[in-house]
This record gives sequence, structure tokens and C-alpha cells, in this order.
Amino acid sequence: MPIAMPTGVAMKIEEDKVIITGPKGKLERTFSPEMSITLDDKIINVTRPSDERQHRALHGLTRTLLDNMVKGVSEGFEKNLEIVGVGYRAEMSGQNLMLRIGFSHVVQVIPLTGVSIALDGQTKIKVLGIDKEKVGQMAAVIRAVHPPDHYKGKGIRYAGEVVRIKAGKTGKVGGGKK
Repeated sequence: MPIAMPTGVAMKIEEDKVIITGPKGKLERTFSPEMSITLDDKIINVTRPSDERQHRALHGLTRTLLDNMVKGVSEGFEKNLEIVGVGYRAEMSGQNLMLRIGFSHVVQVIPLTGVSIALDGQTKIKVLGIDKEKVGQMAAVIRAVHPPDHYKGKGIRYAGEVVRIKAGKTGKVGGGKK
């Protein structure tokens, strides 16, 4: 499937390395030398040398990574997280995210380079950036500080994530030693 490049996005190919620049920034990545990447009239094509299993896998990976790079420099990527729990909240301290989530101390999260964190109120966190991989990694790091609890539902979760709440222990009826 060819990748159409939006206006304002430029691509440069140097042997195995591809550099894509756009209004949001610049991304570069090294690809397998077996894959052939060409740019014809603002359309990127990726071709493979054969139909071997390894080449088919590399073909799909290369195409998807290039598409993510083009989308990143033109539109950017965003992951949303929610904090659920009484008294749980987040605040910004410069570029760093400070989480108050039921621990005896405040947890400080330092963003990766090329990734920014924004807050919508005290319980909604947005992770923004042009590199899809880094945005996803940063969101996973924030969520890992306090993943959702399966008994009460408290913790940090992705927006729209469904957490199945388990039933707690039930007491025995009429049991016990005499």
C-alpha cells in the first residue's frame, strides 16, 4: 500500500536511513537494506525482494513505521490517561509530572526527550509527541506507576480502558469452630 505524503512534509533517503521532516519536527530511522524504499511524486512505495516469510514481515513493518513517521511529523500523536481514586491527582512541576496517588510520597515522572505531558484538570493526563513509539512508551511508564486495581478500580488507566472489577471475598455462612 503506498503512503501519500501531505503538503509540508519532505523525505530524504540515504542508503538505509530515511529522514522525514514536517511542520511538527523531524524524524529519522534506519531500515533493513533488503527493503527498497522509493519516493515518486509525493508517494512512498516499499517493495520487497521476494515472498519469503522474513521479507514479508519486514515489508509490513517498514511500511507501517514509515506511515507512522509521516503522520507524526504532520499531525503528531496523543495518548490520554485517567486517574481514578479518591484524593488521587496529578500536577505539573515545570516539564515533570507529579503524581499523588495514595503513596506516602509524591511520584515524579520525567518525560522522555521529544515527548510532552499536559493536564486536563487534575485527573486527565495527555501525552503528546511526534514519535508514536516514544508516546506509547511514556504513557506505559505513567500507567505502570499505579495500574488499575481489579478490586476497587483505583489507579491510572488509559482513557476508555475497561477494568473488570472482581468480586471480593465472601464470608462463610454458619462456619467456624465450636
